[in-house]
Amino acid sequence: MTTRKAGRNLTRPDSVKIDSLRHDRKTRRRGLVGEWVAATFLIVKGYRILERRYRTPHGEIDLIARRANTIAFVEVKARPTLELALLSITSRQRRRIIATAELWIAGQPEMSDIDLRFDVVAVMPRGVPAHLAGAFTTDDF
Repeated sequence: MTTRKAGRNLTRPDSVKIDSLRHDRKTRRRGLVGEWVAATFLIVKGYRILERRYRTPHGEIDLIARRANTIAFVEVKARPTLELALLSITSRQRRRIIATAELWIAGQPEMSDIDLRFDVVAVMPRGVPAHLAGAFTTDDF
């Protein structure tokens, strides 16, 4: 990236670009590992994973899981604490998850009589992940 300041060109050092790329890769890897841990945790709890990283123009849902007559749209957060995980889910993100879930449901007519729920799985550095069933609802907006 080049900028002009006081008549001279300033170029960002390559080390800054490389550090940024490393941070992006590390964050992405942490997210993928967190999703894998969350999916494994839900499977152990009796859920069947229907979708991973379901994407639409409206947004992305990390996991879509089913147990009995309930579909859970799961947001996975890898954070140091449960509180930080919950605080990291903004109202805008919740709206995007809900909009994405509505598109997924529209493409699944056989699931029209199934209960729907929005869950959060917090993956923390130590211990068992925390599963918050019904962490938010469509009525929250």
